[in-house]
Amino acid sequence: MSVQVPDWPEATACVLSTGAGAPHAIPVSTAVRLSATSVAFGLGARRESLRRLRDEPRCALTVMAAGGLAFTLSGTAVVVDEDVAGVVGVRLDVEAVQDHMNPRFAVDAGVAWRWTDDEAAAKDAGVRAGLKRLG
Repeated sequence: MSVQVPDWPEATACVLSTGAGAPHAIPVSTAVRLSATSVAFGLGARRESLRRLRDEPRCALTVMAAGGLAFTLSGTAVVVDEDVAGVVGVRLDVEAVQDHMNPRFAVDAGVAWRWTDDEAAAKDAGVRAGLKRLG
Protein backbone atom coordinates (compact mmCIF):
# COMPACT_ATOMS: atom_id res chain seq x y z
CA MET A 1 0.00 0.00 0.00
CA SER A 2 1.47 3.35 -1.02
CA VAL A 3 1.32 6.54 1.03
CA GLN A 4 -0.89 9.36 -0.26
CA VAL A 5 -0.82 12.59 1.76
CA PRO A 6 -4.20 14.33 1.31
CA ASP A 7 -4.50 18.03 0.47
CA TRP A 8 -5.88 20.38 3.14
CA PRO A 9 -6.72 24.11 3.31
CA GLU A 10 -3.81 26.49 3.78
CA ALA A 11 -3.15 27.74 7.33
CA THR A 12 -5.03 24.84 8.93
CA ALA A 13 -4.07 24.48 12.58
CA CYS A 14 -2.43 21.05 12.88
CA VAL A 15 -0.99 19.25 15.90
CA LEU A 16 2.63 18.06 15.88
CA SER A 17 3.36 15.22 18.31
CA THR A 18 6.94 14.33 19.18
CA GLY A 19 8.65 11.86 21.47
CA ALA A 20 12.22 11.87 22.83
CA GLY A 21 10.73 11.73 26.31
CA ALA A 22 7.13 12.06 27.43
CA PRO A 23 4.76 12.71 24.49
CA HIS A 24 4.78 16.38 23.52
CA ALA A 25 2.15 18.00 21.27
CA ILE A 26 1.98 21.57 19.92
CA PRO A 27 -0.20 23.43 17.42
CA VAL A 28 1.47 24.22 14.09
CA SER A 29 0.02 26.75 11.63
CA THR A 30 2.64 26.48 8.90
CA ALA A 31 2.27 22.87 7.69
CA VAL A 32 2.17 22.56 3.89
CA ARG A 33 1.86 19.51 1.65
CA LEU A 34 4.94 19.15 -0.55
CA SER A 35 4.07 15.91 -2.33
CA ALA A 36 2.17 12.65 -2.01
CA THR A 37 4.78 11.53 0.53
CA SER A 38 6.05 14.65 2.29
CA VAL A 39 5.00 17.69 4.28
CA ALA A 40 6.98 20.68 5.53
CA PHE A 41 6.45 22.90 8.57
CA GLY A 42 8.37 25.58 10.38
CA LEU A 43 9.45 25.61 14.01
CA GLY A 44 11.10 28.32 16.06
CA ALA A 45 14.79 27.63 16.64
CA ARG A 46 14.26 27.47 20.41
CA ARG A 47 11.17 25.24 20.30
CA GLU A 48 11.17 22.17 22.54
CA SER A 49 9.62 20.24 19.63
CA LEU A 50 12.60 21.02 17.41
CA ARG A 51 15.04 19.84 20.09
CA ARG A 52 13.04 16.63 20.42
CA LEU A 53 13.00 16.06 16.65
CA ARG A 54 16.76 16.46 16.50
CA ASP A 55 17.05 13.78 19.21
CA GLU A 56 14.30 11.48 17.89
CA PRO A 57 12.99 12.29 14.40
CA ARG A 58 9.91 10.03 14.53
CA CYS A 59 6.77 12.16 14.86
CA ALA A 60 3.14 12.57 13.87
CA LEU A 61 1.17 15.47 12.42
CA THR A 62 -2.60 15.47 12.93
CA VAL A 63 -4.81 17.46 10.56
CA MET A 64 -8.53 18.14 11.08
CA ALA A 65 -10.14 20.49 8.60
CA ALA A 66 -13.41 21.31 6.91
CA GLY A 67 -14.52 19.09 4.08
CA GLY A 68 -14.31 15.82 5.94
CA LEU A 69 -10.61 15.80 6.70
CA ALA A 70 -9.27 14.10 9.79
CA PHE A 71 -6.00 12.21 9.49
CA THR A 72 -2.61 11.70 11.11
CA LEU A 73 0.63 11.56 9.15
CA SER A 74 3.46 9.67 10.80
CA GLY A 75 7.03 9.38 9.69
CA THR A 76 10.51 10.81 10.07
CA ALA A 77 11.32 14.51 10.33
CA VAL A 78 14.42 16.02 8.75
CA VAL A 79 15.67 19.58 9.24
CA VAL A 80 16.13 20.83 5.68
CA ASP A 81 16.73 24.57 6.16
CA GLU A 82 17.91 26.39 9.29
CA ASP A 83 16.32 29.67 8.15
CA VAL A 84 13.03 29.75 6.25
CA ALA A 85 11.73 33.27 6.81
CA GLY A 86 13.04 33.21 10.38
CA VAL A 87 12.11 29.65 11.39
CA VAL A 88 13.68 26.23 10.94
CA GLY A 89 12.24 24.33 7.97
CA VAL A 90 11.41 20.71 8.73
CA ARG A 91 10.32 18.08 6.20
CA LEU A 92 8.22 15.14 7.36
CA ASP A 93 8.83 12.09 5.19
CA VAL A 94 5.48 10.37 5.61
CA GLU A 95 5.50 6.63 6.12
CA ALA A 96 1.84 6.15 7.08
CA VAL A 97 -1.46 7.99 6.83
CA GLN A 98 -4.12 7.15 9.38
CA ASP A 99 -7.56 8.27 8.20
CA HIS A 100 -9.75 9.16 11.19
CA MET A 101 -12.97 9.66 9.25
CA ASN A 102 -15.95 7.45 9.96
CA PRO A 103 -19.34 7.40 8.22
CA ARG A 104 -21.01 8.00 11.59
CA PHE A 105 -19.70 11.58 11.91
CA ALA A 106 -18.62 14.55 9.80
CA VAL A 107 -15.93 17.17 10.22
CA ASP A 108 -17.66 20.39 9.17
CA ALA A 109 -14.94 22.83 10.20
CA GLY A 110 -11.41 22.92 11.49
CA VAL A 111 -10.15 25.03 14.35
CA ALA A 112 -11.33 28.61 13.81
CA TRP A 113 -8.27 30.75 14.44
CA ARG A 114 -6.60 33.87 13.09
CA TRP A 115 -3.64 36.09 13.80
CA THR A 116 -4.57 39.23 15.71
CA ASP A 117 -1.28 40.87 14.76
CA ASP A 118 -0.73 41.89 11.12
CA GLU A 119 3.04 41.40 11.36
CA ALA A 120 2.62 37.85 12.72
CA ALA A 121 0.10 37.05 9.95
CA ALA A 122 2.50 38.29 7.27
CA LYS A 123 5.39 36.29 8.77
CA ASP A 124 3.25 33.15 8.91
CA ALA A 125 2.30 33.55 5.23
CA GLY A 126 5.98 34.12 4.37
CA VAL A 127 7.00 30.97 6.22
CA ARG A 128 4.42 28.88 4.35
CA ALA A 129 5.58 30.34 1.02
CA GLY A 130 9.19 29.54 1.88
CA LEU A 131 8.32 26.01 2.97
CA LYS A 132 6.53 25.31 -0.31
CA ARG A 133 9.79 26.04 -2.12
CA LEU A 134 11.45 23.18 -0.19
CA GLY A 135 9.44 20.66 -2.23
